[in-house]
Amino acid sequence: MKWKVTVIVRLKEGLNDPEGRVIGNALRNLGYAVENLRVPKYFEFELESEKPEREVEEMCRKLLANPLIHNYEYSIEPVS
Repeated sequence: MKWKVTVIVRLKEGLNDPEGRVIGNALRNLGYAVENLRVPKYFEFELESEKPEREVEEMCRKLLANPLIHNYEYSIEPVS
């Protein structure tokens, strides 16, 4: 069966997000009152699998995220 997968990977709370800091500073310089801007990674793909939950979890642990510094979440929906 074919699945549409979305994965979002974020740095864990308390870890420095230099890209988010730079973008946040730039937005504040433009006059926007933003705080605590973070820049997550977003992945979207289709997967052919009989066990999509297990495979996506493995993908996240093995490649898409570093469990020491990242949290991740994903959604899996059937492709119609």
